[in-house]
Amino acid sequence: MPKVEAMPTVVAGLDLTVPRIAVLVPCFNEETAISKVVADFRAALPEATIHVYDNNSTDRTVELARRAGAVVGRETHQGKGNVVRRMFADVDADVFVLVDGDATYDAGSARPMVARLLEEQLDMVVAARVHREETTYRAGHRFGNRLFCAAVDWTFNASFTDILSGYRVFSRRFVKSFPVLSRGFEIEIELTVHALELELPTAELPTPYFSRPVGSTSKLNTWRDGLRLLATIIDLCRSERPLAFFGAVGLGLAFISLALAVPIFATFLEQGIVPRLPTAVLSTGLMLLAFLFAMAGLILDTVTRGRREMKLLAYLAQRAPGATGGVSDRRRP
Repeated sequence: MPKVEAMPTVVAGLDLTVPRIAVLVPCFNEETAISKVVADFRAALPEATIHVYDNNSTDRTVELARRAGAVVGRETHQGKGNVVRRMFADVDADVFVLVDGDATYDAGSARPMVARLLEEQLDMVVAARVHREETTYRAGHRFGNRLFCAAVDWTFNASFTDILSGYRVFSRRFVKSFPVLSRGFEIEIELTVHALELELPTAELPTPYFSRPVGSTSKLNTWRDGLRLLATIIDLCRSERPLAFFGAVGLGLAFISLALAVPIFATFLEQGIVPRLPTAVLSTGLMLLAFLFAMAGLILDTVTRGRREMKLLAYLAQRAPGATGGVSDRRRP
């Protein structure tokens, strides 16, 4: 029998036993906080490369980020989702740390989050925010977060406590199999649903959440962004759970149709006449629509299953976090 040699752990000067970590920081007008964010993450993860992607800032964000030692990129299409799409496409690493550039998240939590991802071979670790002050996390945002968590948990049978957290750690196989579709702050919900749709191993880790630095202002609007997030959840239910979504609509239409038809049938059986012909036509039309919605749900469910299988194949093409073995498709430095 020929002797099988072990796979080398060093290829072209690259140590395959040491995961490459990239810190991804999307930014829009964060000159007040960006220097602190870069410095804090350089101290917490000195082996990581910090990438700051500017999204059409009109202040000194780019200059200060570059001066602090970050690798600066640009995305001209406005919106956090667009920036995340660009970062996930451009940056190559084994572990990705995604964090906002407003200095509200604890950089010291990055190390235990990365360690948990590697030790348990997870694909996403979410930083569940624990606010220290009442003004740090506005009441409207807390209520909205709980509402959206309940909606996502009910729809996708999960148990997240903070699906809107902007601080997460991902494996390479998560990032490279994730088709970013959202353009704005809905990206957090889309990230969560991707993990739930493929039933990927995930975890949450409580982390401190701080107030913004003096002079820094939030880009969020409670009502406007809340409505956008709600629309995103409904759209994701339609696209990822089409049978349940269209089946529920069809069931509602069928119920209304029967409610309109029962009195007509009762009158017909008693008197042999149909006194309300328009109502009978409406009832028939609603029942036909109910069947059409049910059939659309069945067809789209088959399409969704195929899309899910394609994403799962892309996911499986990447090596598990923390695993040793083949070189996979790593790029040489």
